[in-house]
Formats: sequence, C-alpha cells, structure tokens
Amino acid sequence: MAKTILAVDDSGSLRQMVAFSAVDGQDGLTKAKERTVDLVLTDQNMPIMDGLTLIKNLRELGSYQKVPILMLTTESSDEMKAKGKAAGANGWLVKPFDPKRLIEVVQKVIGQ
Repeated sequence: MAKTILAVDDSGSLRQMVAFSAVDGQDGLTKAKERTVDLVLTDQNMPIMDGLTLIKNLRELGSYQKVPILMLTTESSDEMKAKGKAAGANGWLVKPFDPKRLIEVVQKVIGQ
C-alpha cells in the first residue's frame, strides 16, 4: 500500500520530491488537517509558521499524535535538536543531506 508523505518547506527543491507538499508551516497545518498522512517532513526556518510550531500544532491533533515527523533543516545545534524532540519530532536530518540517506530514514520510519 502506498504511503503519503507531506513535505513542508519553503524551498521548492524538497517539495519537488513528493506529490503532497506545503510552502510553510501554516500551509502544512492546513493540508494536514484536510488529509492525514503517513509521514511529515518539515523544515524549521520558514515564513508564517516555523517547523517547531508546526510540530506542536500537529501533535495537538488526535490524528497526528503517532504520525512520524522528521525535521530536515540547516539547524544543527544540540539546543535546537532538543527543542525539536520536545515539540514531538521523531528525527532530525541536517541540510544538505544525501538523498539516499533521506530515503533510508524514510523507509525505516514508515516501514517500507
């Protein structure tokens, strides 16, 4: 069965890799409310709503309490990673990343 991934990033390059995407955190939250997905990939630094705020909002929705959420961001400090974990992120990949590594992590997280 096909899995649906929501990519939330203000950079078009990541959004081009998946069919279901959003341009910022607010757009991502709106789309997530319309359709529950199997995995959320989100950037941290976006206009309107950042990734941490998006994660907190998603975790408040019953349908997203157990959906894996991965941060894909240039932020790499231990402090920021701790904030991500506290918000409910399941993993963290620092940009730029190897696309093969992203595929490995996604497969591990969603079980394909």
